[in-house]
Amino acid sequence: MPAARPPLPRPADPARRRLLGALLGVPVLAAGGLTGCSEEQATPTREGPIELSVFWWGSTGRAQATERALRLYSTRNPRVTFRVTWQAQGGYYDRLGTQAAGGNVPDLFQLDDSVLAEYAQRGITLDLSGYVADGRLELSSLPTGLADYGKLDGRTHGVAAAQTHAAVVYNKDLLRRLDVPAPTTGMPWADYLDWAARVTRASVGRVAGTMDPSGDQRALWLWLRGQGGKFYQGRQLGFGSGALLDWFETWQRARTDRATPAAALVDRADGGDVTRQLVVTGHTAASFAWSHQLPELQRYTDDELALTGFPGPPAAQWDRAAMYWAGFHGTRYPGVVADVINFLTTNGEAGRILGTERGLPASRIVRRAVTQTLDDPVVARVAALGESLGEQVGPAPAPPPKGHGQVRALLAASARNIRSGRAGARATTSLFMAQAQAALAR
Repeated sequence: MPAARPPLPRPADPARRRLLGALLGVPVLAAGGLTGCSEEQATPTREGPIELSVFWWGSTGRAQATERALRLYSTRNPRVTFRVTWQAQGGYYDRLGTQAAGGNVPDLFQLDDSVLAEYAQRGITLDLSGYVADGRLELSSLPTGLADYGKLDGRTHGVAAAQTHAAVVYNKDLLRRLDVPAPTTGMPWADYLDWAARVTRASVGRVAGTMDPSGDQRALWLWLRGQGGKFYQGRQLGFGSGALLDWFETWQRARTDRATPAAALVDRADGGDVTRQLVVTGHTAASFAWSHQLPELQRYTDDELALTGFPGPPAAQWDRAAMYWAGFHGTRYPGVVADVINFLTTNGEAGRILGTERGLPASRIVRRAVTQTLDDPVVARVAALGESLGEQVGPAPAPPPKGHGQVRALLAASARNIRSGRAGARATTSLFMAQAQAALAR
């Protein structure tokens, strides 16, 4: 259910009050933060109180941290208050879409890469390029690929709220009991499947080695990039039917070798619900996830979970935005929205409050300060994977085009049909290619 909040109160301490712009055209800097972090410069607006609406999805913990960070901004800029709303991810885009249809989009809202291009092309997101160009939105402390992953046609429409990487999450205790070594970052896909089949044999079939990701667009995308291919080429698919058929047949062989579990189990786990991830339900030794999901996954099992990078060359990965902050094109206060995004992204004190719940802090400077003080070993594993991938990742592709959500759903449905035996790999591949190209052309 959505959780609405009244406007976050202005601080009452007069000593901490500072006007966002005492006079029109006079900028004010938001003090504080880490030494070396960018100074957050607020864009002047007309005098008077400013209330921004903010909307995001996430847990109660994310909501509490985000509200604390926004209160900190108001402490530095007492003219600005926030009216916040948040909810679970399910239904979030339905609600945001309804708001967009009515022209009532929040001033500041959270997006992921599945819809960034669509919202930009529909004229919903605020073009932030001017604020980046004049330094009011400071992105130089973000990895280049992470900053680029918010651009469409060279213009910034989203700023990474945090960074994540695609990862293999594995049950460290289970592998120890089975006396099977852990998977490693960059191992060839064939070796990974051999490893998974070995796990199944070692457990005498009680546990399968790995989740079947044949319907996971993230896994297919990295597999394609590892072979020098692309998932998208502009507004079209970047791969042909031969590559997709090879992908589906690879996982058919894995099922034959019992490296993956029964189709019914895979189908139940294929919806993204972390509570159904097979590595936490005990049905596999490894699953595929985003690295920042490890703390949540760990809550559902007593065994120790660990992370490693995906199979295939690490250069197939890129610095991926776990999610973005975006502004509404029709906001009355575009400069203030840009300044709030800048504050949430590059201010050290805000970074400490937000922590790693959305992923690793987007700013490298803030990230170092936050990760150096981590006392949670699970979160430390997330930071360690990000650090180990470091300079190994490749350049970021363009964010997925409009229609990506439909392509993702088509891939998942195609994989289910093949796993269940309802359709063969060749026929399914041909049908997917036609339907996916049509979805992208709309």
